[in-house]
Amino acid sequence: MELRLYDTLSREKRTFVPLDPNNVRMYVCGPTVYDFAHIGNARPVIVFDVLFRLLRHLFGEAHVTYVRNITDVDDKINDRAARDFPGLPLNEAIRKVTEQTGQQFHADVDALGALRPSVEPRATEHIGEMREIIERLVKGGFAYAAEDHVLFSPQAMNAANSVLPRYGALSNRSLDEMIAGARVDVAPYKKDNTDFVLWKPSKPGEPSWPSPAGIKAEGRPGWHIECSAMAWKHLGEHFDIHGGGIDLVFPHHENEVAQTCCAFHRERMANYWMHNGFLQVESEKMSKSSGNFITIHQLLADWPGEVLRLNMLKTHYRSPIDWTMKSLEESAKTLDDWYRVAADVAPGKPAGSVVDPLLDDLNTPLAIAALHGLRSSDVPALAGSLRLLGFLSESAAQWEGRKQQASGVDAKEVERLLSERTAARGRKDFGESDRIRDLLAAMGVAIKDSKDGTTWEVTR
Repeated sequence: MELRLYDTLSREKRTFVPLDPNNVRMYVCGPTVYDFAHIGNARPVIVFDVLFRLLRHLFGEAHVTYVRNITDVDDKINDRAARDFPGLPLNEAIRKVTEQTGQQFHADVDALGALRPSVEPRATEHIGEMREIIERLVKGGFAYAAEDHVLFSPQAMNAANSVLPRYGALSNRSLDEMIAGARVDVAPYKKDNTDFVLWKPSKPGEPSWPSPAGIKAEGRPGWHIECSAMAWKHLGEHFDIHGGGIDLVFPHHENEVAQTCCAFHRERMANYWMHNGFLQVESEKMSKSSGNFITIHQLLADWPGEVLRLNMLKTHYRSPIDWTMKSLEESAKTLDDWYRVAADVAPGKPAGSVVDPLLDDLNTPLAIAALHGLRSSDVPALAGSLRLLGFLSESAAQWEGRKQQASGVDAKEVERLLSERTAARGRKDFGESDRIRDLLAAMGVAIKDSKDGTTWEVTR
């Protein structure tokens, strides 16, 4: 069965044909490192990690390059640095913020079972590439300098008689619709309201670099040019897959396409554009004002990362997801069972019943349903399939120990009480046996009696 992916640009599922099967290339927009990542940020991390694993399974680990950037120059970073380190020079404070939050991000996504990308470039390491793209755009008549800014002109792009795509094709909007539906910065130096910033002057104390386009004052890049530069540096002018959240389609990805295609006179930047859907919490939009803003870090204090991962993958990546406590509890129970059954089994080849749904535009809900079927029919294939999806990263004993530690259950005390209960049952003191069962339940421990003895597990 061939891999088919939904392409946002063409608005259809298309058979995936890599430009070079020996070097399949994917770029995904990564974090702006100014604070803990929220659970909505986890969705593209997990979704495109599954795709990365699937591509490696299909083409070989050595033949897939996955780039996910880190944005480390941004107004939010500057504001956080000034707030947290008021006694330090701003540049030094910014460095502290980006180092700390970058480490936080890595710790969180590692816990989610996400593989590290092949390359993880930082924006500040690619200023030279940004300047070069901007110079190309100015020279080609697609951008202009005005009052120490450099701006891109969508009107100039759409007026060009060449192979260039239409500005607005990715988001399926006309220029007028984009003006009406977006928050457009009005500035006297703009030739048109739709023009967007490629480069801008830095404020005193902010990070700054020599400006392109003959501008004497130092400045810093706009957000959109950063991803164009990093993708070009590590994947080339034209590559296979570009991914991110659906909120990035416009203006970020639309502007990336414009910059890259105009700079290199290309019809396409990426052959497939993939976007995951929105996430809400308990049927409400997540926001700090609503009090339901949840970070990955907060959830990891109460749940293993694989529980969050499974909970995310139970919904198809293009559909909206409702993040609920009930669903988390169900995901935890499912993983408890999979760990008991398959964690210590030598993994077999991933089952076709699991891989085939993944080949159909990452249909993870159907793949998960197939996993349940394997539980009773082919445990080695279950173990191999779970590992393909990023699960079973530890032994069954480690998993159970993690649960005990998180819940504060004393395993020695549980074993002592079970021993007392066995003795009570032996002397037919069923009242005492029931009392101990209830005591264990109050401690968060469920027990199960069978002909082979009594087993126990921590409930959540």
